[in-house]
Amino acid sequence: MARRSRRPIQRVVKPQFNVNEKIRAPKVRVVGDDLEKISAAIGETVENGVYNTHRALALAEKAGLDLVEISPNAEPPVCKIIDYNKFLYLKRKKDKEIKSNTVKTVIKEIRFGPNTDDHDFQFKLRHARKFLEEGAKVKAYVHFRGRTIVFKDRGELLLLKLINELSDLGGAETLPKLEGRRMTVLIAPTKKKK
Repeated sequence: MARRSRRPIQRVVKPQFNVNEKIRAPKVRVVGDDLEKISAAIGETVENGVYNTHRALALAEKAGLDLVEISPNAEPPVCKIIDYNKFLYLKRKKDKEIKSNTVKTVIKEIRFGPNTDDHDFQFKLRHARKFLEEGAKVKAYVHFRGRTIVFKDRGELLLLKLINELSDLGGAETLPKLEGRRMTVLIAPTKKKK
C-alpha cells in the first residue's frame, strides 16, 4: 500500500480590508482623527476629504503608515491613514466590547401535567420565582400524554394561575397556546437582574 504524505493543509486567508496598493478605486475619501499629527509629521496639510488614490498612498508612505480601505462600498471608498496592525487591534477590541455588552437571554423551562396538584404547583412556582429574580425568562408548559389531551381547559387554567402568581415579578409575553401535545406560555421578567 502506498504511503500518503502528511503535509499540513495550508489555507489561504484573504485579508479583511484592502491595504495600500490593493485599493483599486481612482479616488478615495481620507478620514481620521489624528490627521493633524500626520500633517505635522510629514510637513504637509492632510485634511478629511477626497484625494487621488496615488496622492493618498504617497501621504501614507511619507508618514510611514498604511492606507486602509474601511468602507469599500461607499462612493468614493472611505480610507484611513493608520498602521494596519494597530487598526486590526482596535477593530478586534471594539468588536469584543460590543459582544460583551450584548445581553444573553436565558430561558428556563418548567413542566407541568394537566393533573398537577397544589403542592407540586407551589414547588414549581418557587423555582419560577427564583428564575425570574435571576433575570431569566421562564417557559412553562403543560404536557398532555395519551388521553389527558381532553383536559386542555385544566392545562390552560394551570398556566393562567401561574401567570397570575408571578405577576409581581414578570409578565406573560403570550397567552397560553396549544402546540401539538404541549400548551406553552413564556414569562419575561419585568425587573432587571440585581
